[in-house]
Amino acid sequence: MEIAAGRTLPEGSWWDWEVIAWDAGRLRLAAGYDLSYHHGLELVFAGPAFVSCPLAFQDPEFRAPTAAETTRLRGFLGGTPPVVVAFEADAGGTEPVSCLIAAERLDIVQELVVRHPHTAAGSRTAAPDWPGPPLPTD
Repeated sequence: MEIAAGRTLPEGSWWDWEVIAWDAGRLRLAAGYDLSYHHGLELVFAGPAFVSCPLAFQDPEFRAPTAAETTRLRGFLGGTPPVVVAFEADAGGTEPVSCLIAAERLDIVQELVVRHPHTAAGSRTAAPDWPGPPLPTD
């Protein structure tokens, strides 16, 4: 599944998503089939310049940004950033929400990350900047 120009997600069950870290230097989204205990995919946006997405969402449908979204980003940022990711997702409302993320770089990391202190063999524990208990996604 292509998520940005020339960037694709690895095969997997990536239907639950949430923001696990966000500061001026990076935005990290975690994905998996059940985020209660672990996740297996992270999208790490370096230098996020524009972020419009909920903290937790499901079943994103990635797409190319529309002309209006690109124009909007140019107006806000004074140019087009190197990475633009657009998608529609279920955020628990009655309609899907349109999401847009613009950044300097995107790294896709596929690795098992457990969300409790007892780490399984061959996996790592959630990063120290983990914001707390998983957000409800049901």
